[in-house]
Amino acid sequence: MKISEVSKRSGCSIQAIRHYEKEGLISAPSRTEGNFRLYGSEEIERLSFINNCRSLDLSLSEIKHLLELQYLPNTPCESVNIMIDDHLSIVEKRIADLQKLQSDLRKLRRRCNSTRSIEQCGILEALSPGSNHSVSDE
Repeated sequence: MKISEVSKRSGCSIQAIRHYEKEGLISAPSRTEGNFRLYGSEEIERLSFINNCRSLDLSLSEIKHLLELQYLPNTPCESVNIMIDDHLSIVEKRIADLQKLQSDLRKLRRRCNSTRSIEQCGILEALSPGSNHSVSDE
């Protein structure tokens, strides 16, 4: 199967497939006499696995580690659990940061209405360096 077909079946772009090959996440495929890459169903499964991992924001090194663990089926999965727990903590922190940002933006938006002039804009006032109001003040 050529790379374009593998891309369609796996959900990975052609550029990503080449990158994963370069990074060692998939092995170098055999080639035709015309130097086209040829892939099999094993590569599609591996690329689908990689794609699933990327959708969870796992790094390439973490994905490589998970792929290596697949060849060690009797190994305890504690390191996988720790990896996911770490990611969960990062996501929870991001969510908290985004909720704070949302709150700050809402407070900032309440500082001004459309009937004011730019000179009287509460948003611009709050964002100005010499302002007595911080963005998060109500």
